[in-house]
Amino acid sequence: MTRPAILNLPSAILAFITVAGCTVGPDYRAPHLDVPDSFGSWTGGAVGQGVDLNRWWIALNDPALDALIDQSIAGNLDLREAEARLREARAQRGVVAADRFPGVNATGSYRRSKTSENAFSVGGGGDSGAGTSDSAFSFQRPGDTTDLFQAGFDASWELDLFGGVRRAVEAADADLDAVYENRRNVLATLVAEVARNYAELRGYQRQIGIAERNVKIQIDAADVARAKARLAGGSELEVARAEAQTAQTRSQIPLLEQQRDAAAHRLAILTGRPPRALFDSLTAAKTEAIPSGPPVVAPGLPAELLRRRPDVRRAERELAAATARVGEATADLYPRFTLTGAVGLQSETVRHLTDWKSHFWNFGPSFSWPIFDAGRIRSNVSVQESRTAQADARYRKAVLTALEEVENALTAYSKEQSRRTQLTEAVARNRRAVELANTLYQGGARDFLNVIDAQRALLVTEDALAQSDRTVTTNLVALFKALGCGAGH
Repeated sequence: MTRPAILNLPSAILAFITVAGCTVGPDYRAPHLDVPDSFGSWTGGAVGQGVDLNRWWIALNDPALDALIDQSIAGNLDLREAEARLREARAQRGVVAADRFPGVNATGSYRRSKTSENAFSVGGGGDSGAGTSDSAFSFQRPGDTTDLFQAGFDASWELDLFGGVRRAVEAADADLDAVYENRRNVLATLVAEVARNYAELRGYQRQIGIAERNVKIQIDAADVARAKARLAGGSELEVARAEAQTAQTRSQIPLLEQQRDAAAHRLAILTGRPPRALFDSLTAAKTEAIPSGPPVVAPGLPAELLRRRPDVRRAERELAAATARVGEATADLYPRFTLTGAVGLQSETVRHLTDWKSHFWNFGPSFSWPIFDAGRIRSNVSVQESRTAQADARYRKAVLTALEEVENALTAYSKEQSRRTQLTEAVARNRRAVELANTLYQGGARDFLNVIDAQRALLVTEDALAQSDRTVTTNLVALFKALGCGAGH
């Protein structure tokens, strides 16, 4: 072959690739889903009503919570793992994409050999079939010892005529997107967990304070009962009842403290530190303020939710990756064309290795086509098609789950606020009842049982109000998480 013909061969091959190249398998299109026009009775309003969706917890107006969330984003181990997986996916995408390009290797070798004394042989040449140079070819007498030095480059390039590699890269791109959305989902879950545990901790502190105040009230009432008993205006029965009520209220405090401590331990773990690392700073202040947010949060439109929720976006990207792998598997049904070549130097002596006569080269295409594989390739195509159907079902389920969570969160947030309003009124009425019961008892118009009943009712409603305040906040946190907020920090 002449030198001009050799130079024109790559151009001819590239022209063939341009004409013959195609991509087998289904082209991905995101499924069309029928979603409602609104959530419940909500028909308008932008999601969050002006709240920064990436930092929605700012709306709770609690600097301590803001600091905790910043610490958790910096130190949480689940988030670090998700970020490491993202780096892995980027690197894996590079591994797959490298198959689109030729592979070139630098080679070098030295070999010393001795021929049999009972046979005549022709020396020279390499043992790789790469080619031989003029200076590396010689006749060898029986028993001769020879050296062979070789250095050069070899290359191989599988032509992606049917798009198997392109489909693999497409799948890797979708996998990378899915891992990125998984990291966003971990972040959204993390900030919601921190906010929920913080609200629970403050709620338990509120309940502990209520119980301690009621213990003091009940101790005072017991003192009054003892005083009346000494003056023969009361009885030991009333004293025993008062002391029993006090002991019962005190018994609730250790359980509440245990729940408070567990929330503090969990917050430390969420920030990537040992369980007791934040305990003193979180519990020393004795604050009973439960963070609260806006009374109404606009959920936006369901169609916007699908574009915002990271778990839904991840499921959609996983479906795209599964679809691309159907094409990757289908490409195995078609021939594989490969270009190979080598260029280098061969010589029996180092002194002549760089001579022009020591050079060699070879170039040539090859192809392979599976004729019989007992159905392995077609079975693999069926496997990938089945996985695509599974991914499609998971995506549709993720959409329905997202819609359900928003509807439930909206209802829970609204209804708990209504419940809190009623409990606030009940607490005010029970406080008045305790005042009246104490006044009537001290005046001798009622027995001590009325005082105990009034105090018990007050404790129950105050405790229920504290729990409701906490639940309102945790329901708000759940609503923001259901809306996909907090995933873009």
